[in-house]
Amino acid sequence: MYDLISMNMSVNPDFISVIRLTLSGIAGKIGFSLDDIEDMKVCISEACTNAIKHSNRDEFQVKFYIYPDKLTIEVSDDGIGYDVDSLESPDLKNPKTSGLGIFIIKTLMDEVDIRSCDNCGTVIKMTKLVGVEE
Repeated sequence: MYDLISMNMSVNPDFISVIRLTLSGIAGKIGFSLDDIEDMKVCISEACTNAIKHSNRDEFQVKFYIYPDKLTIEVSDDGIGYDVDSLESPDLKNPKTSGLGIFIIKTLMDEVDIRSCDNCGTVIKMTKLVGVEE
């Protein structure tokens, strides 16, 4: 069983700070370390930025699935979508200034599932377990 907090957000980038604050409050109550909370804040910022930049819609959704031992965050839009399999791994020896968001999310979160298709939107689902050391 889980608790759910759901937010419909405007694509105004200024509101990412509201989402990050919400995440901090939820994660703190569950018992995540400050380092884990900071990692999740980076990941949710990346996922929201992707929805804002690439969905071509006026809003997107953020859902927090709150369990006793983990937090699952879902950022979704009903925008144009993309081919998830076409994403290349970044060249870390010659990093670009953009295009690292999904790589960062997959690196910092314990579980990541990304679904997207043409004109049906994108869902980035990220899970972090409480107290799991990498």
